[in-house]
Amino acid sequence: MTALSRPRAEDAAAIHDLVAACDLAVLGRVDTPLDDIVDELAEPGFDLDRDGWLAHDADGRLVGWASAYAPGGDDLVQIDVYVRPGSESRADELWQLVLGRARELAAERGHDRATVDVGVHRADEAKRALAGRHGFGPGTTYHRMRIDHHGPVAPPAVPPGVTLHTGDADEVRRQAHQVHQDGFADHFGFVRVGYDDWYERRQARSTTDWSRLTLARIDGRPAGVVIGNDQFVPDEGCGYVATLAVLPEFRGRGLGRFLLLHAFAADAAAGRKGTILHVDSHNTTPALDLYLSAGMRPVMIIDVLRRHL
Repeated sequence: MTALSRPRAEDAAAIHDLVAACDLAVLGRVDTPLDDIVDELAEPGFDLDRDGWLAHDADGRLVGWASAYAPGGDDLVQIDVYVRPGSESRADELWQLVLGRARELAAERGHDRATVDVGVHRADEAKRALAGRHGFGPGTTYHRMRIDHHGPVAPPAVPPGVTLHTGDADEVRRQAHQVHQDGFADHFGFVRVGYDDWYERRQARSTTDWSRLTLARIDGRPAGVVIGNDQFVPDEGCGYVATLAVLPEFRGRGLGRFLLLHAFAADAAAGRKGTILHVDSHNTTPALDLYLSAGMRPVMIIDVLRRHL
């Protein structure tokens, strides 16, 4: 790489142009809206001076963008490296930089090793080969699921004993956070975070709408939560289910299906063309079967590759 610099908020448009070029080369369409880049640069805990790099060619054109992010106090570090098509031979320096930063982030959190994850579109053979060359192997696979809404969707009947509460109230958000933490405790790559960090990260995102959080209580006890946001509105016109969790003791009662259908109805009522979510194909619950049986279909596959440093 000819020149390296640190990212700033004002670089979001240039980074988006680079990521869009990568999307087009692999997917045939742009899959990353500008707001995603803006939110990434503003993510609480992401240090612009230490966690990201921009690479420019001799003409000053942005040809590379790399980042490392530790979502909590665990040893997990999430990285990404984008290199403009035609400049792949210049990528190794960026990979080395983010791996070095991953080691530092884990050490800063008191760990003697780092668990490093990178997401790769199934169709992106070049990035997969680069990751393999840098020691990454299979971690898990996420399916992007979608259902289209053709007009209004009837809300599901609320099960007996269930009450619903939106995330506009602090008490509800705190209970939703706990359901999320406990419901996802055994999932691949999940890192527990305290309420303050959990709230701050969501509050900082432009796509967050707390009225799209629905906590389900059963006989007054927090049991499940669905959290929607507007991440896929700009490019797909769809609502997004960012989180769907049911506590283990309340599973097997149809609560997850109810919350999913509740989200469908809410998205349709808001004029969304459909609803999108991501599911780990190795989920510890039969979530993929649930989404398929509810009429969702897979539209994209993203593999998570992992390396231990």
